[in-house]
This record gives sequence, C-alpha cells and structure tokens, in this order.
Amino acid sequence: MNRLARIQQSFTKATMPKFEVGDTVRVHVKVVEGEKERIQVYEGAVIARKGTLNTETFTVRKVSYGVGVERIFPVHSPIVTKVDVVRQGRVRRAKLYYLRSKKGKFAKVEEREFVGEGKAAAAAKAAESAKA
Repeated sequence: MNRLARIQQSFTKATMPKFEVGDTVRVHVKVVEGEKERIQVYEGAVIARKGTLNTETFTVRKVSYGVGVERIFPVHSPIVTKVDVVRQGRVRRAKLYYLRSKKGKFAKVEEREFVGEGKAAAAAKAAESAKA
C-alpha cells in the first residue's frame, strides 16, 4: 500500500450505515452559525453515490415547497454526524437522475419489500447449498 492510500484509509469513518441508491435517508448535518453549532436534519432520496474511500460522496434529493433541492454530502466528513435509513428503495439504476424530470407520485421510488443479506452472502449461500 503506498503512502497516499494509507492517508486516504486513515480519514475514513469506521461506522457508516449501509445505504444504497434509491433509499430514503435522514442525514444529520452539523451547521455552524456564528459561534453556535446545531444539528440540522435533511431527508430525501439518495440519487447517486460516487468515489471511493475518503472521497466518496452521495447526493440526496428532496422536494421542498414544490422545488426540487439536491445536496451532495461527503460520506466520511465530520459535518455528517449520522445517516438514518428511513426506507429502502427498489431501483435498477446506479444513478437516479431521471427523477429530476418527474413530478408528484411519479418521482417516488418503489419500496423494497424483502431485504436480503446482500449479493456476496447470497452467492456464498448458493455455493454452500450446491455442495450439499
């Protein structure tokens, strides 16, 4: 591992919740106003994830008073204190930029009913059952 990779690894958060594109999340953000510091909650749908290690970001979109608002958050930033997954969405795309042109209930993401263990765990389970 080279020096740059070690530095990037040192800046990553150890505890980050698992969320994917399409999930509705509640992001708790530290806001500094003058000398005061408070937590502001931003809730919306995750429409994109980019980057790796400490450069990873995710874009959250919400509709506020009839206007679509998007905000990009660094995953491992100290200003993001907590990310709660409100509901999990069922999508077949890596980027949900098409939601920008949709309005009303057509801009909603369908909810996932069954939550599996993930692709790696499912593949391991299938390999185990094939051996037996």
